[in-house]
Amino acid sequence: MYLSRIRLRPDAAGKREFWQAMGSEYQAHHMVWDLFTDSPERERDFLYRVEDVDGLPTIYATCRREPVNRGGMWTIETKPYDPILRSGQQLAFVLRANPVRTKCDEKGKHHRHDVVMEAKTRLKQQGRSREEWPPEPEIVGQAGFAWLATRGEANGFSVAEGDVRADGYTQRRFRKRKGRHDISLSTIDYTGILTVTDPDLFKVALFGGIGPAKGFGCGLMMVRPAGR
Repeated sequence: MYLSRIRLRPDAAGKREFWQAMGSEYQAHHMVWDLFTDSPERERDFLYRVEDVDGLPTIYATCRREPVNRGGMWTIETKPYDPILRSGQQLAFVLRANPVRTKCDEKGKHHRHDVVMEAKTRLKQQGRSREEWPPEPEIVGQAGFAWLATRGEANGFSVAEGDVRADGYTQRRFRKRKGRHDISLSTIDYTGILTVTDPDLFKVALFGGIGPAKGFGCGLMMVRPAGR
């Protein structure tokens, strides 16, 4: 496995075609895909997230192959990635996730539900007016933490509420290039400290991602030893 930092070259920032390609979530998804795929038939085998660094896009990614700078617009730094993990180890982490739960309706169809919107729906069902609701950051923090704690149980790590910050909640809608329906995507940014409970399971999560929407920049958890 490789870990890469992929930065847009300053001279490429003035190219009109770059900003046209980054015009939507789906177009940005294709631009990242081009760095890692060598054929249209290849399945996605990488995780990534995009950050704004000094006003320019920077991509952090893990993949079993090294990225290829086909367009010449990027500066790519890549190193082997195989972290040594042990039970009880504490790690600082960052994660952008799509915090949804899958529920089955009466017809047996599965639907994904945004946990923040679910929390707001419960407040409405309790008959509480908006003036009685907790502040938005509190709703996001509580719903986001509960989702991450549940994911941790299945992915070899645990988190304590006072050690995790869940914020930056956003909702976006976009359409695939030839799609008929809009795609809805909500994200929460997590930062904090976790404890490894099962090193093997946790490594699978690091390499395979956490939660859905991995093709749109979610699920990559980046870690380092706590205290550094």
